[in-house]
Amino acid sequence: MRLTKIYTRTGDKGYTSIIGGERVPKSHLRLECYGTIDELNAFTGKLKFTCKASKNKTLRAISKNLNNIQKMLLNIGAVLATPKGKEWKGMPSINETHVKELEIEIDKMNSKLKPLKEFTISGENEINADAHICRTVCRRAERILAKAKENKMEIDDFVMAYINRLSDYFFVLSRYSTLSPRQL
Repeated sequence: MRLTKIYTRTGDKGYTSIIGGERVPKSHLRLECYGTIDELNAFTGKLKFTCKASKNKTLRAISKNLNNIQKMLLNIGAVLATPKGKEWKGMPSINETHVKELEIEIDKMNSKLKPLKEFTISGENEINADAHICRTVCRRAERILAKAKENKMEIDDFVMAYINRLSDYFFVLSRYSTLSPRQL
């Protein structure tokens, strides 16, 4: 069996290739965008694992939503990694339906919650803490995307909307996870 090496050494001097072959510094704003989305995806995977391990079947079911969110984050990463003019056939796209799907899930969880009257502190349980980490990384991703947009990088409006709504999803999930099994 022939071993395929994972390292190429082409990035050793601080540059990398993006979709389309252009070489850019690893500090490039485009890489910051999709790198932060990748980080969010990793934390979402941790949250998914925690939900799957829950004794509560309602919280376990949320792991399926989180898996779908991870797939969307992979698609968003691909979109962000592709400079204008380098799109390819079958390239993923983010649209209003994806944003609406998140809103439906947010509304389902939020319908069980009391109105928020004060700030929340993370750490009520493991799902709550993991969801807050996802929320804060998501908000950072949103800030980076906004900065990229200000710097004339093409950022699709639905990508912005999805990431904005996703941080809301994580916030509501953090609160939802603190309900008693009877309340879920």
